[in-house]
Amino acid sequence: MAVRDVAVLVGSLRKGSFTRLAAKAAMGLAPPSLSPSLVEIRDLPLYDQDLDERPPGEWRVFRDRIRRADAVLFFTPEYNRSVPGVLKNAIDVGSRPYGSSVWEGKPAGVVSVSPGAMGAFGANHHLRQSLVFLNMPAMAQPEAYLGGAADLFDGDGALKSESTREFLSKYLAAFERWAALHARR
Repeated sequence: MAVRDVAVLVGSLRKGSFTRLAAKAAMGLAPPSLSPSLVEIRDLPLYDQDLDERPPGEWRVFRDRIRRADAVLFFTPEYNRSVPGVLKNAIDVGSRPYGSSVWEGKPAGVVSVSPGAMGAFGANHHLRQSLVFLNMPAMAQPEAYLGGAADLFDGDGALKSESTREFLSKYLAAFERWAALHARR
């Protein structure tokens, strides 16, 4: 059985963010054929085309890590009906310089997380617009909106909702099939 390297990007920097907790919970529920690992985006300098000729070391490390990945899972909160700037910056850093995108063709999944009832619906769909342009086949079904996130975790940050655990397990099983279907040959 092939084990697929899955880069996991979290659009929230706060250590105890619900989005980060959801990503960690999901990583623990991944089937054996997926090897998810968190790719930190906190220290990526802002994308500036003037730096493309001599990219900062953080950009090079990030681009190399995404290039090695077989698939990408994005976990995002919603800021003003969109994705946080730090996540958009990571997408921009990986997509440049023009013609050298590290995202090209990588199967992707999007999980949006919010304490609100809508589960960051706006951010989820806004992120998908970028993925279309990046030529990343984004899994359409099942969709993953985790609303009411403030009630999903216990005081230690562990997932306490059995129905959410079951949902994430099914989501990851579907993503496993999606990644296999769209694996680079």
